[in-house]
Amino acid sequence: MSDKNISPVGWYVGSYLLRFIELEEDGNFDEENRFLSWENTILVKASSLDDAYDKIEHEAKEHTEPYKGGSKGIPVQWVYEGVTEITPIYDELEHGTEIMYSESTRKLKNLKKFVKKKGQFHQ
Repeated sequence: MSDKNISPVGWYVGSYLLRFIELEEDGNFDEENRFLSWENTILVKASSLDDAYDKIEHEAKEHTEPYKGGSKGIPVQWVYEGVTEITPIYDELEHGTEIMYSESTRKLKNLKKFVKKKGQFHQ
């Protein structure tokens, strides 16, 4: 029996959370304040879950250097909050390979709320 925590193909999909702040604003670390955040999902080549964690964290921190934002050049930064998910990939990567899934039990009427039609994915 294989270990479900190990990807036999050496690939993991992981997500990390970044939070946007204006560096000169008060309350950047107030637990009750609302912040723009991004949860990014990436693929990493790794030998284990722990190795994947380190690689996901490294990639996330690559995007956290302060910079001047907008037309006014306001000092801003994306703050790394942490890794939110890691899933081993069990099959070779190719068209149609399943890389993630979630399991739940819901009423049919609620399941239908999750489904979108072609064209609804455009941003």
